[in-house]
Amino acid sequence: MSNEINKYQPDAQFQQSAQGDEIDLRELFSVIWQAKWLIIAITAVFAIGSAIFALSQPNVYKSEALLAPASEEQSGGLSALAGQFGGLASMAGINLGAGGSVDKTQMAIEVIKSRQFASDFIKSHNILPDLMAAEEWNMAADTLNYDAEIYNSETKAWVREVNAPFKPEPSMQEAYKEFSKAISVNSAKDTGMVTISVEHLSPSVAQQWVTWLIQDINKVMKERDVAEANRSSEFLENQIAKTNVADIRTILYQLIEEQTKTIMFAEVRDEYVFKTIDPALVPEVKAGPKRALICILGTMLGGMLGVMFVLARFALRKEENI
Repeated sequence: MSNEINKYQPDAQFQQSAQGDEIDLRELFSVIWQAKWLIIAITAVFAIGSAIFALSQPNVYKSEALLAPASEEQSGGLSALAGQFGGLASMAGINLGAGGSVDKTQMAIEVIKSRQFASDFIKSHNILPDLMAAEEWNMAADTLNYDAEIYNSETKAWVREVNAPFKPEPSMQEAYKEFSKAISVNSAKDTGMVTISVEHLSPSVAQQWVTWLIQDINKVMKERDVAEANRSSEFLENQIAKTNVADIRTILYQLIEEQTKTIMFAEVRDEYVFKTIDPALVPEVKAGPKRALICILGTMLGGMLGVMFVLARFALRKEENI
């Protein structure tokens, strides 16, 4: 008989332990209800804090332009020569549009995102103060106010206090990080259209930067292709002078002709890589910050943290009483 009692005793202890480990939802709800004013207070603090934070953020405006990849009128002749003279052309560093070549539109997008282009853009247009020291936009005067602790707009001197190796005037590496946050370049996979957008405190500055970006990338890509075509033509002319074989000279002259077409095509068109379909406008409505969303998320976060704090406190007290 005693064996039977001992046999069922572990099962009874297991059931009792399991019941003790079970979470009593009614007890948890009771704990939350009893601490409702504490939860409300924590939620209110977060709600007020998020509202103050949202109101303290300046408006940001976004200007964008829709672009189409420029057609390659000169590609027909190059493609026709690619199959016949691809090997010879590659010796001269000439791209005849053969398969596997890098898409010029994609290359232009990557150039815009590059450090070198960003640095040249910032220096050529002198936008470092607008990029690194702008604090707020004066709507009435359409001017920017700068942070006095970073930049003195009267003397045009950088006065920020930084530790070495940084200097009062931001480096191009620092400027590139901020520039990358401000601009966005996206290409639609289905249509191939490219959108360039800029976000800034000033709507007029955002619109101006987009316009400059389009002009500069077209100029940079044009200059690259013209320089490459000139180098290739010079090489081919040297090869013509070195050979007396009529057939090879004919081929080389045809290649020079295509390079001349490339140069001519670049010189007569300003929109070399991108054609503007919808130009950038000065935005009238802010793009951010989304103050209502910030307040809602802050309030929700406060409520969840309040509940978690109450439950954690209850669990600690329960463990101490055991």
